[in-house]
Amino acid sequence: MKNSKRPPFFGETVVITGASSGIGKATAEAFAEQGADLVLAARGEEALQETAEICRRLGATVIAVPTDTSVAEEVRHLVDEALEFSGKIDYWVNNAGVLAFGKFEEIPVEVTDQIVKTNLLGYMHAAHAVLPVFKRQKRGVLLNNISIGGWVPAAYGTAYTASKFGIRGMVETLQGEVSDYPNIHICALYPGFQKSSGIEHAANYSGVPLSTPPPSFDPRKLADSIVKTAKNPLDASYPDWSAVVLKNLYEMFPGVMRYASSAGMRMMMKKTHQTEMNDGNVLQPSKGNMGIDGKTLFSVSSGTLTWAAAGILGLIATRLLFSRKSKKAGI
Repeated sequence: MKNSKRPPFFGETVVITGASSGIGKATAEAFAEQGADLVLAARGEEALQETAEICRRLGATVIAVPTDTSVAEEVRHLVDEALEFSGKIDYWVNNAGVLAFGKFEEIPVEVTDQIVKTNLLGYMHAAHAVLPVFKRQKRGVLLNNISIGGWVPAAYGTAYTASKFGIRGMVETLQGEVSDYPNIHICALYPGFQKSSGIEHAANYSGVPLSTPPPSFDPRKLADSIVKTAKNPLDASYPDWSAVVLKNLYEMFPGVMRYASSAGMRMMMKKTHQTEMNDGNVLQPSKGNMGIDGKTLFSVSSGTLTWAAAGILGLIATRLLFSRKSKKAGI
């Protein structure tokens, strides 16, 4: 006898932005496996269609809507397409994002502006367009993939950090605004570094070849966390241990972490000039690796590196905490 049990998201419509690669692509596949109907959005149509086809092979009903989330009119069009597709929107995943590394004054103003437009205004455009739908339905979940960058500054990533801090402010304010709607939820996810292709698309004005540093995590696990949060909404969640550690360390020692990370980046920039300055995917759709996985600083992916990184972070925390206590005691 065949198992007739319906998958968890059967008949539910999920909109995902930034779905053409990396975390967005992993999230689309994760929701497809759970039976959701998908509305996928990104700027690059060819890569977006590739994601859509993968999800169809997983059994999902899918439409792909090329969208630049930094343009409010295109986001409103995305909402209209989703409603025409299924008549409702149950979940919306804000995920599209861009970043640039380098000295703030050496990054072109148009690149800085576009990072804020895509990351912060893109999330705000989505919230502005979909919240009226949720309120008419009296239900809906807006999931915001923010990153630990919403709490901890990224050295030489000023515009990125500003946008992520801004998204956190948007989310926390909106959580208050919808508090009289018991079935509408605004969720924030603050993951640590991901082994996704996103780093390969970043704008780079640092001269340092970019790759994800350890500890870093499989974007498929983050996608699973997004799916779980959709079903069991939380105001804020931290999908991996490093995000919790980094947030707590920054709350205890903000100055030390800011200056140490910046000093480390400066040291790398002085020692190497292997990469030409480029605007990556900030001003144009992503190119190159449009898969889920990306480059990491070390090829080791075993638990050994994870535990080693955890140990290092623990030692740093212990040393800083001891130093703090010693100063208070006058030692």
